[in-house]
Amino acid sequence: MEINKDLIAASSTPIVLAILAEGDSYGYAILKRVKELSGGRMAWTDGMLYPVLHRLERQGYVAAKWAASENGRRRKYYRITKDGRAQLAAQRQQWKAVDGTLRGIWMQACTV
Repeated sequence: MEINKDLIAASSTPIVLAILAEGDSYGYAILKRVKELSGGRMAWTDGMLYPVLHRLERQGYVAAKWAASENGRRRKYYRITKDGRAQLAAQRQQWKAVDGTLRGIWMQACTV
C-alpha cells in the first residue's frame, strides 16, 4: 500500500518530533526509525527529511550539533527542544481530533 504524499507531508512534523523525543538522532537513523515504525510502508528519502529538520530547526523545535559517531565520522545530531516538546504535545492533540473524526465517520459508514 502506498501512502499519499499529502498525508506523509502532513504527518512529517509530529513523526520527526516524536522520534527525537525518544532521544537525539541523526538523519539516517531517523529514516530507519520511520521505516521501522511504519512496518516499511513509509520509506522517506533524504530529500524529504532534511527540509523538515531544517524547518523545525528554524522554528526552534529542534537543535542540531555536529559530533563524532561511533566509527569516528562526523554526523549532525538533532535533539528536540523544550519548544519542540510543547509543539509535539499540540500536534498530538490535533492528530487525536483528526483520528477521532475519521473513526467516527468510518464507523458510521460501516453501519449504513
